[in-house]
Order: sequence, then structure tokens, then C-alpha cells
Amino acid sequence: MDTTAPRSHTWRFFRTCGLDQALLKSGDDLADLASLDQKLWTALSCPTRGVRFDAKTLALLDTDNDGRIRVPELLGAIAWLSARLTSLDPLFAGSDTVKLASIATSTPEGKAMLANAKRILSNLGKGAADAISLADVADTAKIFAETRFNGDGIVPAEAAEDPAVQQAITEIIALFGPEADRSGKPGVNQAKTDAFFAAAAARLQWSAAATADPAVLPLGDKTAAAAAATAAVRAKIDDYFTRCRMAAFDPRAAQALSRTDADLAALADQELSDGQPAIAAFPLSKIEADRELPLLSGANPYWAGALTAFHDAAVKPLLGDGATALSAAQWQALKAKLAPYDAWLAAEAGKEVAALPAAHLAELVNGTFKESITALIAQDAALEAENAQITEVERLIRYHANLVT
Repeated sequence: MDTTAPRSHTWRFFRTCGLDQALLKSGDDLADLASLDQKLWTALSCPTRGVRFDAKTLALLDTDNDGRIRVPELLGAIAWLSARLTSLDPLFAGSDTVKLASIATSTPEGKAMLANAKRILSNLGKGAADAISLADVADTAKIFAETRFNGDGIVPAEAAEDPAVQQAITEIIALFGPEADRSGKPGVNQAKTDAFFAAAAARLQWSAAATADPAVLPLGDKTAAAAAATAAVRAKIDDYFTRCRMAAFDPRAAQALSRTDADLAALADQELSDGQPAIAAFPLSKIEADRELPLLSGANPYWAGALTAFHDAAVKPLLGDGATALSAAQWQALKAKLAPYDAWLAAEAGKEVAALPAAHLAELVNGTFKESITALIAQDAALEAENAQITEVERLIRYHANLVT
């Protein structure tokens, strides 16, 4: 049983402006402030704004974030300091530099504080320093500039020792955007790593679907060009054959659905060229019932180049070299042959990683790259609690500098 009598603090007072106030002159006065009857306190709270006081220190003191510093919060700060400093006397100097020797080694809190202060100084290349200042903790990017891991769950490429893993991280950053590491370097977190490898796997699966079904690539590696050339004129060819069907339905439609004499006359006074936008709106060719669409001659000059490209890339390889005109039935057949490719393309997956070759994506997905990066992120995140103590070191220094004013 502890029979030690509780320590009794002797308070001294001074009188000013008609009020008796406790005289705070030593660390012992601060340490025993909780024993001072609050009726003898000049004020029991103060705002965190509109006062001439370090704003960050006020924010640290305001533990409940209500915009006011109250007695329990001030006493809590003093108790916090008492567990980490050998004496509170240095607070009266108001210095923003804390001597390492003044940090307690007799308490767990003090030991942790000293270890973190030394680590910060070591990271800054000041391992031999005997004190730590507010300037030392102000720039976290500088503190972490040369460290592989810093507890933020973000790893830059340099965190990996394997050049191939470094390259993978660089590619994730390039395609999914960087996360800012505490070191100031661009890096990746787990979410972007997962998103990258999910996109890569989806891209490979989507690509494999094209080779699994012969109908998807009827022209092999030339199918994409055929589909692109077809897409460039699809709407216009559909329009042409619809007009021809209307002419078959009602012969009067042939003239009505062709451009009028007035439309042609409007072009007469212009300096015309094949690329004239006004010509583009005219039908692809003369409108007649059941008429084929000429592809190489007799077509709207604005669309002549696109029709020639369509003929060379799609019509010849799919319908035969002799096809120089296109019937409505042939048009439907050609679209049907390209429909599986169009559907496959519409379902394109993993667009985010399309810039990377399929072989490289397979190497990334089938290898251990995701596991390696995930392990690095986990290793980094494991230091979160340790590196969060940088904020605590800053708290120590700000209290040391500003608590007694």
C-alpha cells in the first residue's frame, strides 16, 4: 500500500487590475495547475479564432473541435507534456526547439517521442543533432524524401527493388494517375493497383474472345480496318437504300427524296470542291427504286473517297473483287458479317490499359507483380502508427513554444 502523502503545492499570487491571479513561474506550477481552484482562474475558456496566438497550437489544444479551448483541454495538454518531458520548466522560454535530453526516457510516451524525434532528424541527415525544431517537422516531404516506406499506404516506383516491379508501378501511375506519397514522389495505392490489374485481366479476357470465335474477326487482323471503313459510311448508305425503298413504294418519292433543282441551283454560284460541306447532305447517288449503290463512280463526290476506302477495305474482301456496286441485299449481308466484330468492339473492356501490348499485359497478370506491389503497400502501411508520431513531435514542439506566453 502506498502511504506517500499527496504533494501539496504552494501557490503564489499577484494582484493586477483589482484581481488576484496565480503566479505561474515554474514547471511545478504548470504540473499542479489542476489543483488550483477554478474560481481563481481568470478565464475558463478562450476562442480559437480572433486571438493573437499560434493557430496550429490552438487547433491541437481544441481536442473536441468546438472552437474553444476549455480548462480540461488545457490541463490535458499539460498532462500530455508531463508524460513526455523531464521537466516543464523549459516551456517558460517559449522556444520552438526542444533539446533531446529534455525528453523523458522514464515513460513509454517519452521513449516513443524520443525515438520518433531521432528518426526525423536521421531522415533529414541530422542524426548527430541534440535538438529538434519546428522547422525540422514542418516539411514532411523532406523528412520522407529518402525513405522507402513512410506509413501512408502509397509507394513510389523507387520503393521496389526489382526493376520490373518498378516499371509496373510506373505504368500504373501513367495510366491511372499518381497518388502523392509523403515523400513528395508520385506513387500508387492499393485501390489503383487493384483497378489496374482488374483492367488488365478484363482486357486479356476481352481480347481472347475475339480469337475464340472466328466470326468476330472474319478478315483476321484486317477486320478492324474493314469495320472502321464501314462505320464511316454506314449512316449514309442506310440513308441511300431507305430512299430507294421509298422510291419503290411510291415512284413520286424518287424525285422528292433527291435534292430539288433549287438545292442544285444554290450551289451554282459557289466555288465548288469535292470537300464542300453543302455537298455532303446530298444523297450518295441518284435515287431510284431498287437501284444499286455505285462505289467507284457516279457517287456523291463528297463521299467518293470514303466509298473507295469502304470498297477496298470491306466490300472486296467480304463480297469479292468484282463487286463495284452494292445492292441492298449485299449491304445487309456485309453488315451481318461485321456484326460480331461490332458487338465485340462495343463490349471493349480494359480501355484504361489499351496502350500496353497484350503480351505485356499477360506477363503482368500471370506473374507475381500484383502480389509484389500489394506486399510493398502493406509494408508501407504497417508504419502508419509509427509515422503518425510525426504529428505528435510537432505537437510537442508547438506546446513547448507556445503553451506558456
